[in-house]
Amino acid sequence: MYQNTGERNKWKSEISCQINRALLIYTGEGTRGELSGPQNEAPSETPYFYYLTFLYPFKGHIECVESLTSNGVNIDLNIKHLGTPLYVACENEQVACAKRLLESGKKKKVNGVTIDWHTPLFNACVSGNVACLNLLLQHGASPHAPCDLASPIHEAAKKGHIECVESLTSNGVNIDLNIKHLGTPLYVACENEQVACAKRLLESGASANGGKDLDSPLHVAARNSNADLVHLLIDFGADVRAKNAEGKRPVELVPPSSTLTQIFVQKEGPLSLMQLCRLCIRKCFGHKQHHKITGLLLPDELKHFLLHI
Repeated sequence: MYQNTGERNKWKSEISCQINRALLIYTGEGTRGELSGPQNEAPSETPYFYYLTFLYPFKGHIECVESLTSNGVNIDLNIKHLGTPLYVACENEQVACAKRLLESGKKKKVNGVTIDWHTPLFNACVSGNVACLNLLLQHGASPHAPCDLASPIHEAAKKGHIECVESLTSNGVNIDLNIKHLGTPLYVACENEQVACAKRLLESGASANGGKDLDSPLHVAARNSNADLVHLLIDFGADVRAKNAEGKRPVELVPPSSTLTQIFVQKEGPLSLMQLCRLCIRKCFGHKQHHKITGLLLPDELKHFLLHI
């Protein structure tokens, strides 16, 4: 494990340098004697073609990848600091190349991890490449985090990649997955002020009160003075009276210059009967069932109200 970020960046810089050298050799502008680099822990022991297995996915050269596989080169090579060629392809959004690697490689490598516990699927969520994400899922990639340090759904929520969040939840990821140092996906979306993503999570059945320890999504929205998130969360049943670890309600975290204080004062009263009915009905449907509201024998206006449209 790296001792610090500087050490990790230095190692990655060396990797980048060696890949560039491989590119020079590939284009005829360099010689193999110039190339050295890591195979596992020993930089000087890595053969030239090992770098090509990472270079080609990096550049998206499908034909070159096919040439390597047809010549018996191991395209499932996993250098723990760098990952696998598939990892590199997904990191650089080379979907067609990732598809070829998946068709040629061993299925178990679809979940290969780096030293940071990053998988190819995690990389797809970082970039928001839903095509790459779905491709990986189709080939058996796990939608779940191999470690709490690298949760795909939390990363997608942080970046506001709505389609990635939807794809993960439809493949079995808990929409209220609570990781101690991160909280829930909704909390992460609110923390990073991803309003559209927070709305989709709530519409899909995420708990409006699921946060990080005692800090709720409404607490973080109040702290950031984000009026859109405050209104959204309250509409979906967020508890305006909830207290965090310091014993403070959301209204007590609103910056003095913000106009949100008055909104909280108004909302701290009893909920309207309409709001209570909406929350109760949505709770009865549960996660992933809200789309069934459209099938109720009710006027469209009431359906729209229940669906927050």
